[in-house]
Formats: sequence, structure tokens, C-alpha cells
Amino acid sequence: MAGFNRYVTAERGRSKHTARAYAADLNSLFGYAAAEGAVELSDITLSVLRGWLGDLSSSGLARSTLARRAATVRTFMGWALREELIEIDPSVRLKAPKKNSPLPHVLQQQQMSKMLETLADAAAAGDPLAVRNRALVELLYATGLRVGELSGLDVDDADLDRRTVRVLGKGDKERTVPFGIPAAVAIDDWLRRGRPALSNGNSGPAMFLGKRGRRIDQRQVRSVVERHLSALGDTAATSPHALRHSAATHLLDGGADLRAVQEILGHNSLATTQIYTHVSVERLRQSYQQAHPRA
Repeated sequence: MAGFNRYVTAERGRSKHTARAYAADLNSLFGYAAAEGAVELSDITLSVLRGWLGDLSSSGLARSTLARRAATVRTFMGWALREELIEIDPSVRLKAPKKNSPLPHVLQQQQMSKMLETLADAAAAGDPLAVRNRALVELLYATGLRVGELSGLDVDDADLDRRTVRVLGKGDKERTVPFGIPAAVAIDDWLRRGRPALSNGNSGPAMFLGKRGRRIDQRQVRSVVERHLSALGDTAATSPHALRHSAATHLLDGGADLRAVQEILGHNSLATTQIYTHVSVERLRQSYQQAHPRA
């Protein structure tokens, strides 16, 4: 297990949290396999793997959890085969229930405009936190950043002249994401008026700060966004990820190339990005049904 853990973290760039999740999944498998008489790794067959997933399914685990555990086993068995710990990979033909993939909640463009106007009005009064809140929401929507990516930004990561931001994403993969003039104006205002008012010896290079001058954490970002989403009152979107969904969908609605959106969001697979094409088609269908006399 120690070798697999090093492979997951060092070679595949997964976090320690992910490595712990893998270990828990494998411990579950090994416990089931031992009870079935499969004591050695080479004793674990496709039948054992299917029985394990079936047992988990009977216990009421969600499809998404089953799919994740099957993916863990495939990763582990692939590594074990490479390390010559097994001669045949029994997970090649292992299938897990497909995850339910509900379409993400997306804000209408007018809803997004309303939220940003409210934030701009509050920032105009000069309160540093209001100036910050406007800048971080503008940047989240402009770039589709994850909350963790935003909270990890440093001041030098933003290039206001080129209107780009350097982002460290999942697996420590770096990407450069463009943003528009409204976000640039909001960030410039934050750096000139807001950040100096909150900055202290604990601030370091952090782009966004909490009220005590330390780097803003993800919980604080979520609180800001959730409060303003709630204030809209006419949306099912309740989390900051809705801004990421909205950014992607609005880009595609505007004619952006799918691969460009994949690069902006930092998705490893184009298949992950394709969910937003379904969102756009569904929005188009709704508009048609509402507007066409023969719909």
C-alpha cells in the first residue's frame, strides 16, 4: 500500500486527501476479499470485485460512491500489474453503475448582472470588504475558477494589463485564464482601495484577504457567494460552484469553442466539459417551448 500511495501522490499528483480515500476504498475491498477466501492479491478475481460492488450496493451506497470505488480499484490494479504484483488485471471488465449526472444549476445572464450590480453598489461606498466581495465574485464569474483556486491566488498571479490570472489547479497543474474589463476594474479597485485597508503583517502575498488581514479561506468565499445568491430569491443555485457552471454555460451560449472552455476550467477530460453543452441545449429547448407558437 505504501508503494501505491507514493504512486498516487507523486506520479499522479493526487492530494493526500484523495490518497486517504483510495486507501479506505481498498481496505474495504481487501476485507471483503479475505472474507471470501481471497487472501492474496492474485486471488482477487473479477467475480470477487463484482461481489464486492454488489455488497456495497445492497448496503445503500450511492451510485456516485460505487463509481468512485470502482475507479479506485481500476487504478490500483493497473498499478499492481505494472509493478508485476499480479499477472492479470481483473478490473479491466469491471463495470460500476453509472453516476447520476443532474444538470448543474445555472444563473440566467440577467440574474448574474443583477448580483454584480448589487455588489458594485455596495463597493461604491468604500467598505473594504464590500470592495473585496465585488472583486472576488467578478473574478469567479469571469474565469470559472474553483473556490479553492481563488482563495489560493497571490497578488502577482493577476496581470491587469493582459487581463489574465495564473491559476494552480487540481494536481498542481498551472493554467492561465483570461478575464474581462469588468473583472479587471473590480480587481484594480480592490488592490488600490480595499486590500491596503485590510493588509497587515499576516497578509503575505495573498490576493484576497479576510477581515483580519489573513488570506481568505474557502469557507469565507462560500459565505459571500451564498449570501448574494440567496438574495436573488429566484434561483435554485445555492453554492459558489454555480458561478463556475454559469461562466461555462454563458461562454458556450456565446459561441465559445468547447476545447477553449475546457482549458479555461482546467478540466483534464473534454467529457467533463461536455455537460455544459447539455445545459445550453436544455436552455435553448426551454426558450423554444416558451416562445414558439407551435412548440
